[in-house]
Amino acid sequence: MLTGLSIRDLVIVEALDLEFGAGLGVLTGETGAGKSILLDALGLALGARADSGLVRSGQAQAAVSVSFEVPPGHPALALLAESGLEGGPGEPLVVRRVLRADGGSRAMVNDQAVSAGLLRELGALLVEIHGQHDDRHLLNPRGHRALLDAYGGLDTAPVAAAWQRVREAEEALAAARADSEAAERDREWLAHSVDQLRRVDPKPGEEAELAAARSAMQAGARLGGELETIDQLLQGSDGGLAALRQSARRLDRIAAEHPLLTEALEALDRALAEADEAEQRLGKAREAMDCDPARLEETEARLFEIRAMARKHRVEADALADHQAELEARLQAIEAGGERVAALERALAEARTAYDSAAKQLGDERRGAAARLDSAVARELAPLKLDLARFRTALSQSEPTASGRDRVEFEVSTNPGAPFGPLVRIASGGELSRFILALKVALAEQGGATTLIFDEVDRGVGGAVASAIGERLHRLAEQSQVLVVTHSPQVAARGRRHLLIEKTHSGLVTRTSVYALDEARRREEIARMLSGAQVTDEARAQASRLLEAA
Repeated sequence: MLTGLSIRDLVIVEALDLEFGAGLGVLTGETGAGKSILLDALGLALGARADSGLVRSGQAQAAVSVSFEVPPGHPALALLAESGLEGGPGEPLVVRRVLRADGGSRAMVNDQAVSAGLLRELGALLVEIHGQHDDRHLLNPRGHRALLDAYGGLDTAPVAAAWQRVREAEEALAAARADSEAAERDREWLAHSVDQLRRVDPKPGEEAELAAARSAMQAGARLGGELETIDQLLQGSDGGLAALRQSARRLDRIAAEHPLLTEALEALDRALAEADEAEQRLGKAREAMDCDPARLEETEARLFEIRAMARKHRVEADALADHQAELEARLQAIEAGGERVAALERALAEARTAYDSAAKQLGDERRGAAARLDSAVARELAPLKLDLARFRTALSQSEPTASGRDRVEFEVSTNPGAPFGPLVRIASGGELSRFILALKVALAEQGGATTLIFDEVDRGVGGAVASAIGERLHRLAEQSQVLVVTHSPQVAARGRRHLLIEKTHSGLVTRTSVYALDEARRREEIARMLSGAQVTDEARAQASRLLEAA
């Protein structure tokens, strides 16, 4: 709800502070008093194009501040949160726009700088301004489908979910086809590589084993003579082992003669055991390092084959087996790719069928809601002096979306036999405001902006029509805050709060002022609206009757 408007140095307004309340508020004043300035100020604060010509003559800048009370759950709060701005339920929301005479401007929400685009988005959620030059909200066909769905209480979630499944199926199929096409291009290379790897048949750890065996055989070739000499020194008839054994036998015969001889024998036995161990290890080393040229050649050939294959595939030798398994899996996937694509094509067809069914059901429900809305609007037209006009909710086929296959647009025909056309192009200024009023009454329970402003919705009508307009505005004000700029006493009498706009002159200075009227001054203003410049007693009596009736 709009709670306050503060203006500084805008056009002919030097300083103005207004407070607003719930229900229907009316703004009246003589022609040229400056009622449009208030709407310009509000529009400026809510993101309208900044025009430096709005700055009061002789001033460096103009400023407009607007304050709102925003109920919990309102979309404006979600927008603030998404934009990282402070503000929450129960806290005042203050929008401020400063316009410099040199053409620059800045915008703030709760003292935090924002872009003009965000300001417009926020303003559209808070206030709807309907006038002869307004082309937003109900006049924008892009929003008509959502309005119709809300009016009919239609559940669009099944269609949205079905559409999501279609999109997911399309993406999965496109990815599978791309993978299949890419894999198909690699089929020949994969088949050749797998064949080579299968022929080589590399084993994990094999390269290290072959390298160790090769190194040992190469060492054996270098050290063979030395090892043979060592073997002769140990095992020959005059070798070290023979001498140790002979010494042990001789010592064994005399060891009992003295304890030290016994200890010497024990030490000699240990030396023999170690020498035997050394001899056995040397034998094993000779066997391991035995350099059979044919075996060395075979080992090197296998080692070089594995290393060459690893270089070719740019992997470590120990990873060749895993790499082979990966290539085999890719080759198998190519062979099974056609089956996967076919399965995904079936899944997509099923998803599209489900979407078409859900979209058709939603379309049927929309046509039913459209018929009800058309009837509801039609009931409002005659009292608003639009008895020759017709309204219809036109549905046509569109490309499939998450909202279904229906394009929705509100259309009117203002005269018998005249073709239907878009509301914004067919209706004239006064008719347009009344059409919007009829629509807003029909859609009253569907929510929207918390504040509705109508600019001279009663233009060109009077009497019973003006009374009907006032009655409908009053009904709207039960759902939302409504402000109306009016020249009609019948409409003005319906207001809960009445603001009078006056323009005064002091020398070369012109100022616009706004006053909240009490009951007596309100009666006098409505009497002026009834009789003109000269207020008569009859006009005052009629004003009293209008107020009492309202």
